[in-house]
Amino acid sequence: MKPNHRGKISEDRASRWLQQRGYSLIASNYHCRFGEIDLIATKAFLLVFCEVKQRRSNRFGTPAAQVDRRKKSRIIKTAQHFLMHNPKFAPYHIRFDLISFGLESRWIEGAFFEEDLIPE
Repeated sequence: MKPNHRGKISEDRASRWLQQRGYSLIASNYHCRFGEIDLIATKAFLLVFCEVKQRRSNRFGTPAAQVDRRKKSRIIKTAQHFLMHNPKFAPYHIRFDLISFGLESRWIEGAFFEEDLIPE
């Protein structure tokens, strides 16, 4: 199976996971010049930017470990772009999640925060 196809299947699975838990999907594969966000969803006044990772093994690290500082930075900049172009979401609380599929399936709510990337 091609990696792109596996990724699409994982994103569809993650989307269903979110919706089964009461989230409404706003966008999938939102992209701009800064990067891409796999899924964007809301629940009440919470806006979730979700990265989806698929790994068949942990040989090169866990799916969560694949979201390094650089990837987080791109996700945050893309989220800021989304918010700038969708001001109706400005009053929402923001959360960055990671849903990973592999040896185990995990949903890490609040996997990282914008403040994590502020230079020291």
